[in-house]
Amino acid sequence: MSNPLLNLPPLDALRGFVAAARRMSITAAAQDLYLTQSAVSRQIQALEERLGTPLLVRGNRQIALTEAGAQLFALASPWLDQLADLTASIRGVPAAPVTISASIGVASLWILPRLGGFQAAHPDIDLRVETSNRVLDLKQEGIDLAIRYSPADNLPAGAVHLFAEDVVPVASPGVAATAFASDAALAGHVLLELHDKAHTFLHWAPWLTARGITQRPRGTLYFNQYDQLIQAAIEGNGVALGRIALLLPALRDGRLVAHMDRRSRVDAYAYWLLSGEAPRPEVAIVRDWLLAQVAATTAELDALTG
Repeated sequence: MSNPLLNLPPLDALRGFVAAARRMSITAAAQDLYLTQSAVSRQIQALEERLGTPLLVRGNRQIALTEAGAQLFALASPWLDQLADLTASIRGVPAAPVTISASIGVASLWILPRLGGFQAAHPDIDLRVETSNRVLDLKQEGIDLAIRYSPADNLPAGAVHLFAEDVVPVASPGVAATAFASDAALAGHVLLELHDKAHTFLHWAPWLTARGITQRPRGTLYFNQYDQLIQAAIEGNGVALGRIALLLPALRDGRLVAHMDRRSRVDAYAYWLLSGEAPRPEVAIVRDWLLAQVAATTAELDALTG
């Protein structure tokens, strides 16, 4: 009787193929595996010859998966991860860090203030926070969990809604004491503006126009990162349009004051959690912790805005 184990492809060739498919680049796969580009190419060619079918469509500067390649990748990629985890466990090697991806603003303002609690509860789990405002592919970039700020129709199946977006003017207590006395008083202060063409609801001009305020502000400071803008507000440099869900720690400890009478809901966008299928046990623990933090955030938002 034929032994089915004899029909399996070589592990090195399978690993080279999965590395290339994850990154959609043979060059990047070679860097990940500490091999030469030609070595990875030979591994993939050997695998294609073994299976008798192409797995990749090779272009000038990019590759794509064939139908057979996509089927093999869907099966082999999670299997190799499980094998790597088991091997590390048997050898006593610490598990790979759990990688959380988020925008710079979300990471700085929402995740980082909560990390101390997670580390105290789970000192045996290492975290890696990857900040980027680019939309990253979780599989290709080796990301376990991602918080995305997006319309619902731009998300993959399985995305979990975290919380909505409410925007409100915020300022330091000293600035708020005069700026929030009236709309005209607010417009008379320096306004802190996010230089982001994609999210115009965080721009002051439409906010002022919607309320019939034609007064020219005393000045405008522009920032290309939201956490920098909020730090400027905390230091008393002007008034910002605050994303309440991200600013609860600063509102709670009094570093910022919110003009709640001028709160508005951004219906088009919300915060979502994305994760891969069948996550590692430590990834599931981090995911459950994130959802618990979301529940606490939601309860605090309800108390603040109710």
